[in-house]
Amino acid sequence: MASPTRAALHAAWREHIGPVWKSRLAAGGGAVGVGLFAWFFANAADEAQHLFAGMTQAWPYAPLIVTPAGFVLLAWLTRRYAPLARGSGIPQIIAAARHVDNGRTGGLVSIRTGAFKTFATLGALLVGGSVGREGPTVQLGASIMVATHRLLRVPVNGAVIIAGGAAGVAAAFNTPIAGVAFALEELASAYEQRMTLLVMAAVVIAGLVPLSLAGDYVYFGVVREVVSGVKALPIALVVGVVGGVAGGLFSRISLRLLAAGSPLGRRPVLTALVCGLVVAAIGVLTGLTWGTGYEAARTLVEGEAQPFWFAPAKFVSTLASSLSGAPGGVFAPSLSVGAGLGGLMSNLFPDDSRSAIVLLGMIAYFVGVVRAPLTAVVIISEMTANRGMILPLFAAAVVADVAARLVCKQRLYHGLAQAFTPPRPEPEPTAKKDAPDAAPGAG
Repeated sequence: MASPTRAALHAAWREHIGPVWKSRLAAGGGAVGVGLFAWFFANAADEAQHLFAGMTQAWPYAPLIVTPAGFVLLAWLTRRYAPLARGSGIPQIIAAARHVDNGRTGGLVSIRTGAFKTFATLGALLVGGSVGREGPTVQLGASIMVATHRLLRVPVNGAVIIAGGAAGVAAAFNTPIAGVAFALEELASAYEQRMTLLVMAAVVIAGLVPLSLAGDYVYFGVVREVVSGVKALPIALVVGVVGGVAGGLFSRISLRLLAAGSPLGRRPVLTALVCGLVVAAIGVLTGLTWGTGYEAARTLVEGEAQPFWFAPAKFVSTLASSLSGAPGGVFAPSLSVGAGLGGLMSNLFPDDSRSAIVLLGMIAYFVGVVRAPLTAVVIISEMTANRGMILPLFAAAVVADVAARLVCKQRLYHGLAQAFTPPRPEPEPTAKKDAPDAAPGAG
């Protein structure tokens, strides 16, 4: 027979200590899984883009057939087998965190959906789609976090989903602080609960895993160029307005054409075909708008020039990819469009640093699209290791947020999340006490 002390210890472990450690193990294990996945996914995405680039070098006009056919196939497969995997992935996380019910997420953050989205996003990059891997990383990151909690029989709630999604941002960009900011500003706004240590721990661990595998790197390289003092404010104002309006326009068009009842939804195959043809035509004509746009953006950040039409061409290519119905994010392509916009506007200020104005363009357009100023400032600062531009970046972000709100009142991800929100059941009619008897034959 067990002693009273041993029985008390066993009861304390079962009721208090055990659940706490199981929760920590689930969060830590999930975060490691997110970090490992993000590292493998990043390498696979790079390889997919290299394969496509090799094809275009050998057969320059092949994308006119490959890209539309690929878009049609991906849109059909997504609609047929994994409709919850379409688009970015971040709206799904917002919807899941907002409407999680006793651990059930309606398939929005399942491993099956996330795995399909991963391979479909790689497929989109393999055929030249102007998509990013960050949104899909967020969705599968949340799926991995939820799966580890279910495996260890730890309750799943909105904080778990937010932690997995934020860990995906941190691991995708090697920006842990930006992951925390994204959780606070974008994901948590859909979930009315104070942020906990779970989110912080998951973000840090997930960010450290790819760092240990790939080494210490800065996403866009170290940028030391700045626009200092009073000169920076008018530049930030002008770039902020232009970038915010352009980003708001992207959101407005996307929300209008991806809303329920839109003509695009009634003809998904034809929509994918037309969007694929648009992406292919722009890519063949320019040679610069394929994939995430990372290389073009990096050259702009480093102070080199791109053609004046790069920003509008990448804008249209990214919009067409987003509307096609194929899985893929808009994070990285938005940064690329913003970089092109900043490079274009640097011609208005020839005496100032092109690299610094490119950073202002990146943040202004990015904020215009996602409407998350704090996240944008932190993510650009971490991706370039540039702290001297913090104040101008904040100024441009705030101005862009205001300008974007004038163009599109609804935030992109939250608007798109409505398509993944389960309908509320209609309340049953209550019988009135003195209601007359039903008429004969009714019923």
